[in-house]
Amino acid sequence: MKKAITVVGLHKSFGRTHALDGLDLDVDAGEVHGFLGPNGAGKSTTIRVLLGLLRGDSGSAQLLGRDPWKDAVALHRRLAYVPGDVELWPNLTGGEAIDLLSKLRGGLDRRRRDELVERFDLDPTKKGRAYSKGNRQKVAIVAALASDAELLLLDEPTAGLDPLMEAVFQDVILQAKAAGRTVLLSSHILAQVEKLCDRVSIIRQGRIVQSGTLSEMRHLTRTTVEAETERTAVGLDTLPGVHGVRVQDRQVSFTVDGTHVGTAIRGLGEFGIRSLVSHPPTLEELMLRHYSDEIAADGQTGRVDGAESSGTVTVAPARDGDEAAR
Repeated sequence: MKKAITVVGLHKSFGRTHALDGLDLDVDAGEVHGFLGPNGAGKSTTIRVLLGLLRGDSGSAQLLGRDPWKDAVALHRRLAYVPGDVELWPNLTGGEAIDLLSKLRGGLDRRRRDELVERFDLDPTKKGRAYSKGNRQKVAIVAALASDAELLLLDEPTAGLDPLMEAVFQDVILQAKAAGRTVLLSSHILAQVEKLCDRVSIIRQGRIVQSGTLSEMRHLTRTTVEAETERTAVGLDTLPGVHGVRVQDRQVSFTVDGTHVGTAIRGLGEFGIRSLVSHPPTLEELMLRHYSDEIAADGQTGRVDGAESSGTVTVAPARDGDEAAR
């Protein structure tokens, strides 16, 4: 499978803060890839390295087969970026900003642009200074999707959008995927990630701690089983991979490792199954599995990331070493 993004052993520090600590990430061409972790885990630092705004201390990163630091200008014609807090030129209208950004990214599909403006219920005649946060996000999303960009880097793109516009966003991302475009999506909206993403990578303290399809990730985690049996179930806790068995009369519940679900169900069947419901772990549960110790320690997750999203859509973004990039 051709790779749109390949990151190997990437390190980036800001003083004594290690934002990225040997990060490995690969994104297949044509897929929607979820990039998950709490604030400060290193998501935005990774995206800024991919954009060529920061230079890694060591390791390597490639986008579309090229180095994002050395080939930033050429790559920016082939990709589009939407941050979580968009700033626009105050005296340009939304339509002018969309057209300018789209043309910088390899070309503008005007029919698609007009369709997206309508679907997102955006007034393109207003000046940038008059837009709410949600409407500024809409401008950036429309500009990205109306362009011919092959790769979309989306860092909390729907921040400020209402549920109706969130649904529109999901539809247009699925259309972009169907058209063969690649999407790296960083989002705190886990339902969005579950619906859109082919694969997911979870980052913790600058490293990828789990990556794969949701099916693969769930297979490595426990499933909850609840059942009613014809006879009181006994001895289930002796089965391999079964944990936390609770029996009350003919009601039984337990969790089971993904690799032992079949064995557990067969064992349960010996007592006659009247009803059975299994609950595979949600994406939230998969994430909390990697962060439960931090939650228990201080009620918070993550650390201070040395370079969170700049929140600005610019034509000539600041590079590493410039004060604006700090």
